[in-house]
Amino acid sequence: MTSTSEPAGATVLPLRRPPIRQSTVVGSDRAHTFEVFVATIGAWWPVEPFSAGGDRVREVTFEQRLDGRVYETWADGTTVDWGTVLAWEPPARFAMSWLVTGAATEVELTFTALGAARTLVAVEHRGWEALSDAELSADCALPGGYTGGAFTQGWATILGSFAASFGSPPTPSPGQESR
Repeated sequence: MTSTSEPAGATVLPLRRPPIRQSTVVGSDRAHTFEVFVATIGAWWPVEPFSAGGDRVREVTFEQRLDGRVYETWADGTTVDWGTVLAWEPPARFAMSWLVTGAATEVELTFTALGAARTLVAVEHRGWEALSDAELSADCALPGGYTGGAFTQGWATILGSFAASFGSPPTPSPGQESR
């Protein structure tokens, strides 16, 4: 008699649309790193090309609470939502819906202390199942969409810009996993 953990006839399928994972290490303690990420996002986020308004963006606002909005404001007062805060656990993590894709996806950022003045900042962008094949291959801020690696490259660039705001070069974490 053989034992198996799967029900008879069950098929295990590979994840068709795996999450995108990127990370970097910054030279700052966890609480300060978290605070800089959310409180000064408009100062370090590369709005050109990672925003709806590009050079029209004058401010990016992160409402620091559960159900808070994350949005950009243009010079003419127009606001464009990036998402809503779904989890708020400072200084360890936050998660938010991501409305910049064709259908809502989810972005989670975690902040892990690596020492007194070093923090691993990791992003996981998931929920790609909500997008159609056409939406997955559509250009976003970069050409190629999800299927062409644009989101993987985009998150690496965004985290690099964040790390640079601390005055040190971006440091990808060893063994970093990405789509």
